[in-house]
Amino acid sequence: MNLVDRVTTRFTEVVGSDPLGVWSAPGRLTIIGDHTDYNAGLSLVIATDHSVVVAVGVRDDGRVRVVSPFGDTTTVELTRCVPGSVSGWAAGALGVLWALGGSRGGVSGLDIVIDSDIPVGTDFGASSAIACAVAVAVNDLWETDLGRMELVHACQRAEHDMVGTPTTMVDTATAMFGETDSAVLVDCQLAETSPVPFAITDAGLALLVIVSEGHRSPGVAVNQDRRASCQRAAVSLGVETLRDLAVNDLSRVRETQDEDTYRRVRHVVTENARVATVVELLSSEGPRAIGDFLIASYLSTRDDFDVHNSHSARSIQSAQRAGALGARMSGGGLGGVVIALVPTELLSFVERKVRQAFTDEQLGEPELFLVTPSRGAHRVY
Repeated sequence: MNLVDRVTTRFTEVVGSDPLGVWSAPGRLTIIGDHTDYNAGLSLVIATDHSVVVAVGVRDDGRVRVVSPFGDTTTVELTRCVPGSVSGWAAGALGVLWALGGSRGGVSGLDIVIDSDIPVGTDFGASSAIACAVAVAVNDLWETDLGRMELVHACQRAEHDMVGTPTTMVDTATAMFGETDSAVLVDCQLAETSPVPFAITDAGLALLVIVSEGHRSPGVAVNQDRRASCQRAAVSLGVETLRDLAVNDLSRVRETQDEDTYRRVRHVVTENARVATVVELLSSEGPRAIGDFLIASYLSTRDDFDVHNSHSARSIQSAQRAGALGARMSGGGLGGVVIALVPTELLSFVERKVRQAFTDEQLGEPELFLVTPSRGAHRVY
């Protein structure tokens, strides 16, 4: 049973009638550009072919019932969907209702049943996908007629204020603006997105995701430390954000900052430059031209931004030795998720060598799967 049929069946079982419709929003993976987003920088991401689906129906009692993929049910008064009222899976869905300002179009209550095949973990954007799927659903049902970027900002408010996650716009923008065979360039300073050609299948390539046993939440304290360091550096350098610095400014940074701060600034500045270059290469030469920049991004994240994960290092090393054009940690790097750009004819060999490397080092069995750039949030039926 596919995901849409499954959520429809569950809705009917829970509610006792068919839903008015099913809406979908994808997960995301970063191709290049991590730790740049909270510095108002550039990120190149894809909407994946894993997704959240929500089946939705209306109620006439002013209540909202949310059923999670695990069967947990939360029911609240629509007027009480406010920050602090709920937590867990329901928070993202209910946060969108709050961010969009309550019922419209004569709809006084909702049943929302959620299902997902997005891999569990912070690196795949499941929480934002839930928010985006609900946002496009209620935008239709409440007849609010909001644009995609308005929905992005509403979802981000829901993540910040209801879920309590200090996300940037990258995840929600990817889920909203994803396109088949394209990546999404997200400019966090200008709050803009643009599609970038990324037809990897046509180029004879596959995007292999390697999730190791070391996959874990990065930890709030670790991320906060990195954010705070970047913010302090911007203040010290007299700029609003590190996005305002260019590569030729790094000599001044080195003269005025301590070594650790300098290296973190250098990662952000050079990563923005790498994203811009990769976008140009994808448009002019295609995805086979970007491998070296994926590797450079990994080295910068590891050496300049102090992101270390032995499982990820093993994944990247073994994939490259087996013939991957490039590989890097994705989603900030602290979660043990690696992407590798692999020629299709070498895919089986690369997968075998990665598994063998983990067996030899007794690191446990990694999870390997392929992703393709896919469509953003939309109504399925």
